[in-house]
Amino acid sequence: MEITDIAKQFAFQGEMESIRPLGEGFINDTFILKTKDSSPNYILQRKNHNVFPDVPGMMDNIVKVTAHMKSKIIARGGDPMRETLTVVFTRDGMPYFYDEPNYWAMSVFIEESVTIDNASSLDLCYKGGQGIGRFQKMLADYPEPLNETIKGFHNIRFRYEQWDDTLKRDKFGLVKTVQEEIKWVEDRRRQMLDFWKLVEDGSLPMRVTHNDTKLSNVLFDKDGNVLCMIDLDTCMSSTALNDVGDALRSYTNTGAEDDQDLTNVSMDIERFRAYVGGYLSEMKDSLNDCEKEWLAFSAIYITFEQVLRFLMDYIDGSTYWKIQYPTHTLVRTRAQYALLQSMEAQYEEMKRIVADLCR
Repeated sequence: MEITDIAKQFAFQGEMESIRPLGEGFINDTFILKTKDSSPNYILQRKNHNVFPDVPGMMDNIVKVTAHMKSKIIARGGDPMRETLTVVFTRDGMPYFYDEPNYWAMSVFIEESVTIDNASSLDLCYKGGQGIGRFQKMLADYPEPLNETIKGFHNIRFRYEQWDDTLKRDKFGLVKTVQEEIKWVEDRRRQMLDFWKLVEDGSLPMRVTHNDTKLSNVLFDKDGNVLCMIDLDTCMSSTALNDVGDALRSYTNTGAEDDQDLTNVSMDIERFRAYVGGYLSEMKDSLNDCEKEWLAFSAIYITFEQVLRFLMDYIDGSTYWKIQYPTHTLVRTRAQYALLQSMEAQYEEMKRIVADLCR
């Protein structure tokens, strides 16, 4: 089926003028649908069913979570069309269209908005922290369990099980070529599993979280204020610290996620301070003592998980993330490890900053 025919399955307003690719997403294929006259424009996405095996469950989560947020936004006099995503249903009333083997979803395009790949100012870091804190706060009283759309996402015990299987399988014979990188993952196994026990025993409570809070998933207006979180595909139940850690992994990195020059990569402690300040301005009174104690470590935890996942994917043939060249995922692994080392070197200062901001 042609892309225009797929778009016409959805009940969008107005007459289609054009449809073209938008951006270079690692997971999904994204298109922007332009309409004539004054009708809204739309985002159409082909969902990667290899990454998200339960797309219907994922879309059910998105519909419910955005409806809950819209009610909160309306209650405080905000704009529900700009401060959260608006799902467009098909003409049959479904939140997705299935064109075997592909799933498609549509949402309203939020005009006069921008996404940003790297934090260019401390003010931007602070506002991003506020936005993610606000997102969690709006969903703090969400009443229903969410579907687990990716099994074990951010669960390091599950990731290590996958890791062990990948090393044992070694289907492309790459294990022998990355022995140093494998040691990075093995040296931190006990530390990471000990942290995850705090989630398993309830010391770190489960909340509704975004689970992929890199800066490019925050939508800003033209003045640099946060509008809403986008890319809600991974919205599930998890510890709030996973959202914090993933955001810090993105916001504080002085280099690119796939930077080949590792001298560019480090954690900027002032960006850390600004982001955590913004986040705690919304969430400080909602977090328990254990969450506050381990908030700084969350950056190390998620960055380490990304090292493990990038390396595991490289060994397994680079099937999860899109790549531009054969060693792209290995380059990502090494860049993330450089960031991890910088965080570990500054960990005591990170803890002091969090403690000061929590007073």
